[in-house]
Amino acid sequence: MSIIDEIRSKAKSLNKTIVLPESEDSRILEAVQELIKEKIVKVILIGETDKIQQDAKENKININGAEIISVNDERYKDAFAEKYYELRKKKGISLDDAKKAMQSSIFFAAMLVKENLADGYVAGSISTTGDTLRPAIQILKTAPGIKTVSSYFLMVVQDKSFGINGSLLFADCAVVPDPSAEQLAEIAICTAQNCKKLLGVDPKVAMLSFSTKGSAKHESLDKVIEATNIVKETHPEITIDGEIQFDAAIIPKVAQKKAPGSPIEGQANVLIFPDLNSGNIAYKAVQRLAKAEAIGPVVQGTARPINDLSRGCSVSDIVNTVAITALAT
Repeated sequence: MSIIDEIRSKAKSLNKTIVLPESEDSRILEAVQELIKEKIVKVILIGETDKIQQDAKENKININGAEIISVNDERYKDAFAEKYYELRKKKGISLDDAKKAMQSSIFFAAMLVKENLADGYVAGSISTTGDTLRPAIQILKTAPGIKTVSSYFLMVVQDKSFGINGSLLFADCAVVPDPSAEQLAEIAICTAQNCKKLLGVDPKVAMLSFSTKGSAKHESLDKVIEATNIVKETHPEITIDGEIQFDAAIIPKVAQKKAPGSPIEGQANVLIFPDLNSGNIAYKAVQRLAKAEAIGPVVQGTARPINDLSRGCSVSDIVNTVAITALAT
């Protein structure tokens, strides 16, 4: 069974409810058909019932079993606007502003999650990353003890000797351009926790740099070392090492030479990059040169699970992202 099949199977056993607010996208409707057929999650679509059903019919898509909720549903419309107003009035918004915000399907989806009517939401197939993340940050907030919203990619390489049967988590490759030491520590903590949820194994975290254990000196290394120490102090249960080079992080023989006594022993399954430049370049290089599967970016750090799709996503991408979102609950 592939890692994606395992993720879908795990999600199926949890019986979670995920909101998909971009019902006007036929790819979303196709994904809903698969999600319901495979019983991966329960689905809520945001939109007008007649239009969604007509779009599904015209595209020969079966969405029977999905719940459809309008942003104008009398059960929620005014109550959601008032609750959003209470959350944001100190930021200067009016009740009218709140009512307008709740006409956005993504803001409405975030409020469904906030009110425990759903377990998470997935958007971004026709929306920008900013439009997808903003409702989560404003309504759901960040997770306890976390101030930074970041992301990770699940990388699946053909050589099964790396990571967990070829699966590794790369972070952050999509959100935080130049994290501080504190932010880098939070990225490491969140990714380690998601490694446990997603892959079902204890994380072995490598804080990557161009130096291994003092082999080079540069001010840019200081934040990697500081971030490593923060994680060790605040989350001693996490196996972590840094600063460490990529090869010493993933190859035991190299680790024995460059980092003898390293707690990750050259068997890292979570790789934390010092900035977005290095993380984004690395995941794309591995994806193309090693013909790896890159699943993500998966958003982390929010109080409740949400995820941002690429506007070029496939139906399979949507299904996989929904399954991963269910596992993050």
